[in-house]
Amino acid sequence: MRYPLWRTAVFICAMVWPLLWLYQAWQDALGPDPGKVLVDRLGLGALVLLLITLSMTPLQKLTGWAVWIAVRRQLGLWCFAYVVLHLSAYLAFILGFDWSQLGVELRKRPYIIVGAMGFLCLLSLACTSNRYSQRRMGVLWKKLHRLAYLVLVLGLLHMLWIVRADVKEWSIYASIGALLLVLRLPPLARRIPRLIAKKGTSAKKA
Repeated sequence: MRYPLWRTAVFICAMVWPLLWLYQAWQDALGPDPGKVLVDRLGLGALVLLLITLSMTPLQKLTGWAVWIAVRRQLGLWCFAYVVLHLSAYLAFILGFDWSQLGVELRKRPYIIVGAMGFLCLLSLACTSNRYSQRRMGVLWKKLHRLAYLVLVLGLLHMLWIVRADVKEWSIYASIGALLLVLRLPPLARRIPRLIAKKGTSAKKA
């Protein structure tokens, strides 16, 4: 395994936050409604992890370091894990595992449908996030994993629908997401390595 220390550091950083939040809930440090706080934090954590995952390729192109790509799959799987925890916390703390309420919630809060669509897309990515699927699917694998961009859009829409009036924090995540998507446009994606190569040549000449 390449870059074991780097992979281990990423694993610990991703794992520690849910454990910390659970500990805070146990210590009654999350306010009067700890269940809702956990749902919100896990959802936001999933969005942040998705943005970090999508930033790995641009960082690799900008720096030329393969270390970024080495943890991209791990970060994507952690993003899926956070979404699963987010969904589980919602079912436990908001619905109380009352499945009859789910239909009511879907009618009253359409953003749940948007979140569910994002979850299904992430599920397909997580299930195929292995070398066996990559070999078997070939070119289709890359096309399927472009669903990550759709997941980002759905995640941002899901969050916007929840925060509604208070969009300051949402705007930050949306701006970062928009930048990451723009950097993937073919003209820019092809230009970045050339610019880096030119800078490297200029630096050597100097």
